[in-house]
Amino acid sequence: MLKLTAFMAGLLFGFGLLLSGMTNPSKVLAFLDLAGAWDPSLALVMLGAIGTAILPLTWARQRRYSLLGRPMQLPAKRELDRRLIGGALVFGIGWGIAGICPGPAVAILLTGHWQAIVFTLAMLAGMMLFTALEKRRGL
Repeated sequence: MLKLTAFMAGLLFGFGLLLSGMTNPSKVLAFLDLAGAWDPSLALVMLGAIGTAILPLTWARQRRYSLLGRPMQLPAKRELDRRLIGGALVFGIGWGIAGICPGPAVAILLTGHWQAIVFTLAMLAGMMLFTALEKRRGL
């Protein structure tokens, strides 16, 4: 049941990305082009996502267990630190260069777009590098 629920949530997320046009790198890059042909639609998608998430997150914070009986796993750490800021900068730079982030990359991976394939390979390499560095730090 847990794997089916995760699969269905991923499908719904991917469908939302496709429906909103956020799998199109040029649409994302147009949002980031403040001095050119700026496209505000990504901001509207973000606002819609925040609005949709407010009630479930409020509900989740008040519970110890999920609807499927698993312990709630919400982030406990709330302060900004060097690692969070560094990771956000790396993410933002990559997003600005490619116009793709992890969700859309996975959603369009099977379309054969070479950018999505290169991005996904780079993302996996980054994840492996992070894991190796964390092991080295002893975490």
